[in-house]
Amino acid sequence: MKPTLSLQLFSLRGLGSLEAQLSAAARAGFRSVEPLESHLRDVGELRDGLRRHQLTAPTAHVSLEALRTEGAMFVDACHSCGIGELFVPHPAPSGAQETASAWQRLGRELGALADRFKGDCVQLGYHNKTAGFTRLHGGRYGFELMFDTARGSPLVWQADIAWLARAGVVPGEWLHRYASVLASAHVKDQAPDGAKAEEEGWSDVGSGILVWPLLWRTAIANGARTLVVEHDNPQEPYEFAARSFAYVTRFMS
Repeated sequence: MKPTLSLQLFSLRGLGSLEAQLSAAARAGFRSVEPLESHLRDVGELRDGLRRHQLTAPTAHVSLEALRTEGAMFVDACHSCGIGELFVPHPAPSGAQETASAWQRLGRELGALADRFKGDCVQLGYHNKTAGFTRLHGGRYGFELMFDTARGSPLVWQADIAWLARAGVVPGEWLHRYASVLASAHVKDQAPDGAKAEEEGWSDVGSGILVWPLLWRTAIANGARTLVVEHDNPQEPYEFAARSFAYVTRFMS
C-alpha cells in the first residue's frame, strides 16, 4: 500500500494563522498535514480549513498532560477531522528522567492510554526525540524499557529519524528492531556539522547529510504508513515545504 506523505504544521508556524499554514501546505503540493494540540482545540477551524484546502489529517500531536485531563475532547476532535492516530511527543511527562523506573512508568501510562483510546477508534503512539537512546545502568535503553513495559497494549511508535541520528544510534537498526510497533516516521534532515545554526542545525529534506531515499525505503519496509515531512525551525517555511516536497516525491513509492 502506498504510504501517505504528510507535512507537520509545526514547520509552518512562522506563517501565522492556521489558514495561512494550510494554504501553504496545499500550494507546496501536500495533500495531508499533521496538526498540533492547539489546532485540535479549535476543531471547527481545523475541520473547515482542511475541507477548504482539500487536505486530510491522518495523524496529530498532543501532549501527555492534555490527554490525561482532556482525552474525551481530543477523541471528539479526531472523529470530527478524520484523525486516526495521536502521537505523544517526548518529553511526555514533566521530566521523564533517564532512569529505568521513569521509562517504565511512562510505558505503563502510555500503554493504558493506548488501550483506552483504542476503544474510541483512535490509535495512540509515542514520538521520540534523543532521550531513551543512551544506555542506562544495567545496559538497557530507556526506549526499550518503555516499549517492554507497554507490551500487550496497542501503543505504536512514530519514529523521528533525524532525532535518532542525533542521538548517535543507527536509525535503520531501530526501525527494524521495532517494526512491530512502527506506524509512522518523521522525514527531517540534518545539516552538516556547523551549518545552519540559525535553523538549529536542520535543513530542507534532501539538502542535509541523511540519506533519505534509503531511510524512506527502510521506514516503509518496517511498517511506517504515514511519513511526515518536518523542519523544527525553518527560516523560509513555505520554501522549505515546497523544496522538500519536490525532493521526496522524486523517490517515494
